[in-house]
Amino acid sequence: MRYQLDAEGRKRVTLITGDGIGPEVVAATRRIIDAAGVRIAWEEHQAGAEVFRSGLPSGVPAETIASIMATRVALKGPLETPVGFGEKSANVTLRKLFETYANVRPVREMPNVKTRYSGAGIDLVIVRENVEDLYAGIEHMQTPGVAQCLKIMSRKGCEKIVRLAFELARAEGRKKVHCATKANIMKFTEGLLKKTFEEIAPEYPELESHHIIIDNCAHQLVRAPQQFDVIVTSNMNGDIISDLASGLIGGLGFAPGANLGNEVSIFEAVHGSAPKYAGKNVINPTAVLQSGIMMLRHLDEFVAAQTIEHALLLTLEQGAYTRDVRPEGSVSTSDFTDRIIANLGKHSELGRVREHRPLKMPELRAAPDFVHVAQRRTIGADIFLESGLSPDELGRNLDRLSETSPLRLKMISNRGTKVYSDNGAMTDCVDQWRCRFVLRDVEADLSDETLAAHLVRVGSAHRWMHIEKLQEFDGIAAYSLAQGED
Repeated sequence: MRYQLDAEGRKRVTLITGDGIGPEVVAATRRIIDAAGVRIAWEEHQAGAEVFRSGLPSGVPAETIASIMATRVALKGPLETPVGFGEKSANVTLRKLFETYANVRPVREMPNVKTRYSGAGIDLVIVRENVEDLYAGIEHMQTPGVAQCLKIMSRKGCEKIVRLAFELARAEGRKKVHCATKANIMKFTEGLLKKTFEEIAPEYPELESHHIIIDNCAHQLVRAPQQFDVIVTSNMNGDIISDLASGLIGGLGFAPGANLGNEVSIFEAVHGSAPKYAGKNVINPTAVLQSGIMMLRHLDEFVAAQTIEHALLLTLEQGAYTRDVRPEGSVSTSDFTDRIIANLGKHSELGRVREHRPLKMPELRAAPDFVHVAQRRTIGADIFLESGLSPDELGRNLDRLSETSPLRLKMISNRGTKVYSDNGAMTDCVDQWRCRFVLRDVEADLSDETLAAHLVRVGSAHRWMHIEKLQEFDGIAAYSLAQGED
């Protein structure tokens, strides 16, 4: 079940007020939801800055985790990761702990919020994969001067986010879904999202489906944002373009978000904690309120969600706004909240409220080995090592070390460009090298024992930091070539 009830039949929600402006905007949202008559049992818990300062590195106490595990739903304000405290973002920790794999960020034009796009009819949703990609946070210093971050994307993760994007389009009565990737450069990681999208799209014949390169997507969002309906994309791309998109409709004060998972969902605004405005009663509660409206739909409170949305839009339509829209004539957070409450039950004429159906979450096989192949073979390995030698010096040295090995040196690359054997590239090399070794017997399968023995040979003369096997799955190479490699 997507939510739980308490003994009185109220829907349980974990409430995390957050840091900075968080308590003000969360309190405003709670007031409005309560005034609309929704029966919610709010369970207040902590996360963020004060928790970090108390010495807990995650920023999320055990009691908060236990509450979310019990309620299955959380509404939270923005959380801060103070400089000098903590290890990871508490926001990211919460998303990962509960496998909230989909970050849903609606973007639409609001009444009387003047921007250069006013009148364009912007009404789109960005569906961002939320737990994989570079945000897996797997980083290493490979040499004293070279850092690495692993970009992790799985077929299961891609399928979940793609299916959710199509299901969201259905639930909201939308017409088309764009998949935005950088598959032209990252053919295995971003390419996996593109391939998954193209395989699943025919299951939704009533919806248009289009692939778009992410940089062109950003260009088109600025040029003609009204052409988009739903955009599904990877984690970092989604983080960037959702902030871009919020700038088209008035800023982060109007940017709600939902972190959706099959077991737990967490609703929060896109904006940060803005500590310099904390306690001044001037901040815009709209983003958190819209996140609360998304939460109400998740709780099957469709009538209340529509009632609050109309009241919000009517309040803007009547000319009320906070200082982020413009300082002149702005109202306080509490006044803006009071006006929304006064408008409950009334309808906006300018703002469109979509009819929503329950969102069907993807249900996929739970096993970790989500993809199976009939055949696999290892034909070599990339050994990453540290060296201050020139490309030619390093290459000749590795050739000598490999003279009696079943593996031969095929090439060396530096930051993705082949530098040995020399192909004329003017590469400004650093001291981290990818050295590609392949089996001399092109029909053989590289054993771990052979690879380990070869690694000892290389390690006798050079400091190495990791290896990657060069594999073939069902006869297809499962590794990329360096720039300039044949």
